[in-house]
Amino acid sequence: MYSAPALLVIAHGSRDPRHAATVHALTRRARALRPGLRVETAFLDFNTPSVGQALSALYLSGVREVVALPLLLTRAFHAKSDIPAALAESSSRLPGLSVRVTDVLGPSPLLLGALERRLAEAGLTPADRSTTAVVLASAGSTDPEAIAVIAETAREWRRTGWCAVRPAFASAALPRTEDAVRALRAEGFERVAVAPYVIAPGRLPDRIAAGAEAAGADVLADVLGAAPELATLLLRRYDAAAAAPARLPALTA
Repeated sequence: MYSAPALLVIAHGSRDPRHAATVHALTRRARALRPGLRVETAFLDFNTPSVGQALSALYLSGVREVVALPLLLTRAFHAKSDIPAALAESSSRLPGLSVRVTDVLGPSPLLLGALERRLAEAGLTPADRSTTAVVLASAGSTDPEAIAVIAETAREWRRTGWCAVRPAFASAALPRTEDAVRALRAEGFERVAVAPYVIAPGRLPDRIAAGAEAAGADVLADVLGAAPELATLLLRRYDAAAAAPARLPALTA
């Protein structure tokens, strides 16, 4: 038996093998930060184990308390529907299993820190902030709440000193990355950087990169990936949920 609840990180999944590899790298980093904490990974689609398979394996090993963490930056359809449904199905067939669900990852200052890290790795320095416009390029969503969170994240990041920060989306919403880059150029910004606000590589991050290249962005940062800020954020979300009464709610922002 485990004294502390296990952490189950639930990622979207992708046909692109880089996605699962990146998710596993992130969970390994979280595990290294918290020795003794059992950290497992599950996927909603394309990759294994599924949520049900992962919970069954935890249950068979003696685990009765789980904190489920949606590896999502915004609270959209997967957070509101898919993940709660998968967790509820497993809880109904595993007697005595207690599941707590964390908030999604965003918004958080730690995510802004990870974005800053990736831009620095791409070559920008603190001295570049006042002369660089940034496109905050997310995957996109049809959920107005998620779109609003991305827009607010861009506004918050702008207050840290970048001369402009504009949201863009790879799908489901506008503007596209290339359009945001061109709009900033048209406004007179000489240096434009694109910061992908996505966790792992895949089809939509590739679309962001292609848009940045097509529009001639000066800097393209990497995806957030296994940034240490994300690993720390996973554990903060875990701690907050583990301290709450055991329940299986719909996710809350």
